[in-house]
Amino acid sequence: MSGIVFHQQQVVFPSHHCKCCSVPRIKGERVGFPYLQHGYAASCPKFVKLSPHAVVSGSGGAQYSEQWLDARKKQKREKIAGIDQDELLDPLLLADADSCFCEFRGVQIHHKVYDAESQSNNAESQSNNSSQSHTISQVAHNSSWKLGLPMILLHGFGASVYSWSRVMKPLTEVTGSKVLAFDRPAFGLTSRVDASTYLSTSTNDAKPLNPYSLAFSVLATLHFIDFLASEKIVLVGHSAGSLVAVDSYFEAPECIEALILISPAIFAPSAAQKPAEQDKAGRENQTEGEISNSNMLAKPFIKIFEILLRCITCITQAIVQMTKGMTDMLNLMYKRTLSAILRSAFGVMLIRVIIDKFGRAAVRSAWHDPNQATEHVLNGYTKPLRAKGWDKALAEFTAATLANAQSDSKSPMSKRLSEISCPVLIITGDNDRIVPSWNAKRLSQAIPGSCLEVIKNCGHLPHEEKVDEFVSIVYKFLHGAFGDQKEPSLQGAVV
Repeated sequence: MSGIVFHQQQVVFPSHHCKCCSVPRIKGERVGFPYLQHGYAASCPKFVKLSPHAVVSGSGGAQYSEQWLDARKKQKREKIAGIDQDELLDPLLLADADSCFCEFRGVQIHHKVYDAESQSNNAESQSNNSSQSHTISQVAHNSSWKLGLPMILLHGFGASVYSWSRVMKPLTEVTGSKVLAFDRPAFGLTSRVDASTYLSTSTNDAKPLNPYSLAFSVLATLHFIDFLASEKIVLVGHSAGSLVAVDSYFEAPECIEALILISPAIFAPSAAQKPAEQDKAGRENQTEGEISNSNMLAKPFIKIFEILLRCITCITQAIVQMTKGMTDMLNLMYKRTLSAILRSAFGVMLIRVIIDKFGRAAVRSAWHDPNQATEHVLNGYTKPLRAKGWDKALAEFTAATLANAQSDSKSPMSKRLSEISCPVLIITGDNDRIVPSWNAKRLSQAIPGSCLEVIKNCGHLPHEEKVDEFVSIVYKFLHGAFGDQKEPSLQGAVV
């Protein structure tokens, strides 16, 4: 055997002893391949390091080269949250047997639809998957009352249609109609379009919407209302999906019969000042104004003093407005810079690191009992990480969310909650570590006539952790709002 050749040069040991170990070597000795592989190389891996350009001669050379390349390839394979990133697929290839796709404004939206009739005909197939078993509450199962309206389900951040898999079929019996859930852009198996290309190639005369924006998800929701061919629906939102649900209501209140908000990630304002206190304060201000006017008529120097005071006040307000304007401008520049960073290669890399380090842990922490987040559940949440472009889409979604937060085109949602007039149900877990239950309680006080239900020993995912109780609560709420009023219903939140 002629030895190992690096760029046509044989490996020659220059000294009697290796610098890394005490293995003696004869000066100028050429090391043969078997000896290098099983002897010296095993004891001193630092002395000889093979490169991709190494040519191994001898009968065992080809085998060693293949082994080295295979090992090198395995080392290079990158995984994010346990998902191999070297073989990403088109979302269409990851679809389930019951998956559906429809195009909306150039985006292929993944969705699933169940209806009561088809589920009753295919009841036998439900026993194949325990996580999707027919776990409907006894009160709904024994009742002949059905709502007769379809329902649309909106998932939260980082989730997908999968998060509704345990309740979609039971909810069809509650509604007596179709139940539809779809993946919002950037999540699930909905196509990941390039935002910059999408915005530049749009053929619409109006300014195109960012497909990862909240406004686009709202329009997609309204599209599915038309898709279901129904004048009215019940809209259900979980966590950040509650934002889409409430915004959809404000966009088309005539289409929303009821809202169900689960662990809603909506900032709830503190209790507003009571009307009686406001009237009292107004009367006090009016009285003070009348006294001031009488004093001005009686004492001219007081009038001069008040005019001077008004001038100083105006100047002060101008300075404050100028300062506020500069602060707003700096804040806007900061958010735009942050959005640009998120869309950059560095931002995408940061998204990958965060998902890899905290993705699976975040799913576990969402459960009251993290042990309930089985490997099957984790796989369901991480499956979208196998879709091409998931990281860039998530970065675009985050940047679009930031842009929506800085928009001044409409009033903050927290100031419009009192305008909601349809029946509203708010469900939360008493041990929600993502959105604390106290926020849901405060939200129920901000929405007139809303119902609040707190599920015990439950985290951020009532529809996954407490399926029977969740479905029973939804049934009682809908029956109390639209059915026989003699039946027991949930008690409205005290405002």
